[in-house]
Amino acid sequence: MPGKDQRRAIAVEAARIITHEGQRNYGAAKRKAAERIGIATTRHLPSNHEIEQELRTYQSLFIADHAITLRQLQEVALEVMAHFSDLRPRLVGPVLEGTADQFSSITLHVFRDQPDDMVRLLLDLKVPFTPAQRRIRWYQNTFRTIQLLQLDWRGYACELCLFSTVDLRQSPPSPVDGLPQRRASRQQLLAMLREPLNNSARADARYGR
Repeated sequence: MPGKDQRRAIAVEAARIITHEGQRNYGAAKRKAAERIGIATTRHLPSNHEIEQELRTYQSLFIADHAITLRQLQEVALEVMAHFSDLRPRLVGPVLEGTADQFSSITLHVFRDQPDDMVRLLLDLKVPFTPAQRRIRWYQNTFRTIQLLQLDWRGYACELCLFSTVDLRQSPPSPVDGLPQRRASRQQLLAMLREPLNNSARADARYGR
């Protein structure tokens, strides 16, 4: 199988794994896909961007209720953002990009120089949460560890990623293509939800990087 065909085959299988097995790590999905279809070499592994393109195609062709699931997640995200408006929340990730499914969490970047303020707000709202950390790739071949608060919002998994206010100027690199990650404010998400269902499934260039 030529290299280009191998890349496509792995990307298609990785899209199936992400869709049906809840594996949201693209690296793990493509390695599992290569093993599953019997490709031993890692030389022709597809990029994360190639996998995301195949994921969009797979969801549009084979997941009949994908747009409805995505809309529900976006509506819940809007509700969560309203409750945390003082933290200037920004929606990121699959729920914004249009690739979210029933396994996806709603991910928000929130901004506060004092982490205790966010914890205090959750306690005031009587929302149970679990603190966590995540190491993310940053710029110039560096990494950063960010603080997370994971919570259940009416049965939907949400995670709040805490950044300092200065980070409003610069979003982290996207895990898909390495470019600054797209982020949407509540107003931008609201405009997105006013569009017809089949047109709101994917963030576009209006929500700048």
